[in-house]
Amino acid sequence: MLWMAFFSFGWIDFYLLFFYKILLVCLWEVLYITELMINEQVRDKEVRLIDENGEQLGIMSSREAQKLADEKKLDLVKIAPTAKPPVCRIMDYGKYKFDQTKKEKEARKKQKTVDIKELRLSPSIDTHDVQVKVKKAIEFLKNGDKVKISIRFRGREIGHSKSSLVILENFAKDVEEFGIIDKAPKMEAKSLVMFLAPKN
Repeated sequence: MLWMAFFSFGWIDFYLLFFYKILLVCLWEVLYITELMINEQVRDKEVRLIDENGEQLGIMSSREAQKLADEKKLDLVKIAPTAKPPVCRIMDYGKYKFDQTKKEKEARKKQKTVDIKELRLSPSIDTHDVQVKVKKAIEFLKNGDKVKISIRFRGREIGHSKSSLVILENFAKDVEEFGIIDKAPKMEAKSLVMFLAPKN
């Protein structure tokens, strides 16, 4: 009796694993396939059908599946075309598309576009002007933007590149409470450039 109970549990366990695998495949397909085949577009010989409540109805012909969907005045939607056999679900496709569009719009609203703001310094900038730029950089960083700090050299000013590097290093220290160095100072054409990013 104990052996039979163990054997029965093993089959139940196997069935549950198989069911979860089907659900995962369905979820993957729904998330990554934008245009789903519906109703008359479903022409497979056999499909695995899930009803509108998420219950498995088993394997049947696509005609039988379409008939069940029609009886409920709903759509037959192929949600996992790569499964064998393909998995279809009975649902209100119009409502599904509406809900998906709504979710995408809400997701786009939540996505914040990161702008790169640029602050230009000179090799001979004085301490007061540096602090003005520091305050501006902090404002940008607080707003979630990246900041590009550049020092442009004209003519013989290129000889001040070492002292300009110190200016950028001190600048980074002044804003370290709000930002971190995203790209270390380096020469780009005739400018010494450093990028700062907001602290998470």
